Amino acid sequence: MQVRADRVSLKGPHGPLLPPTSLTVEEGCLTVVHGEPGVGITALALALAGRLKPTTGTVTADPEGDLRRLVAVVDSPGVSEPDEALSLRVVTGEELALAHRPSGKDAVTAWLSQHDAGPYADSRFESLEPALRTRLLTALAAERDGVRVLVLDAPDRHTSNVDSWTAVAREHAARGFAVAVLAATTPESALPYPPAKVGEAEQPDPVRLYSPPEPAETPAPTEAEQTKQLPDPAELTAETENSEGDRA
Repeated sequence: MQVRADRVSLKGPHGPLLPPTSLTVEEGCLTVVHGEPGVGITALALALAGRLKPTTGTVTADPEGDLRRLVAVVDSPGVSEPDEALSLRVVTGEELALAHRPSGKDAVTAWLSQHDAGPYADSRFESLEPALRTRLLTALAAERDGVRVLVLDAPDRHTSNVDSWTAVAREHAARGFAVAVLAATTPESALPYPPAKVGEAEQPDPVRLYSPPEPAETPAPTEAEQTKQLPDPAELTAETENSEGDRA
């Protein structure tokens, strides 16, 4: 599936938030987007998720679907980022409940253990390493029913280590998710792939990291199998004689 933004722009009460921008986010692919720090990047993320109605342009899913169910915006500043004062255990429980997954104490403990984060369960969220923060929040978003698109909103605001969030994005794209990373503070030259740019219509194709396996082809029958399938001439003669005898 794909989510396509076609010349999407957004205006706020005090002026433009997002200049006309086109891009594609596709299953099994990674789209890196580069823009200036500020509300424009987040406005684009929320438009892709169907949370903001574009002033101009359209955002569509192919095949058609509800963007609000298909797209999860990860760690969006001022929107979906966790309360920094909460513990990782509490944040995880809240995210699992949002995903309609078991979210009791034992379920949270098990989930954190499965994701190699058990020792940090009681740490304040603000004290987590940026790489761990992004990895866990992205994994929690991927737990939500029906989500096929993950939009990481400015993970680079937490770290200058590009590899830390690139690895997470690549991992989920390789699992078949459509992944977009909106980079706000990383220089364009430091990005892992040529980025789509805020304010432009002509963009590079998403980077494919997963291709579904092709259906296995039925092998053509061998010459021996083809010969075996042919009826024996003697059997045909016998059937013909029996048929003629019945008519007589």
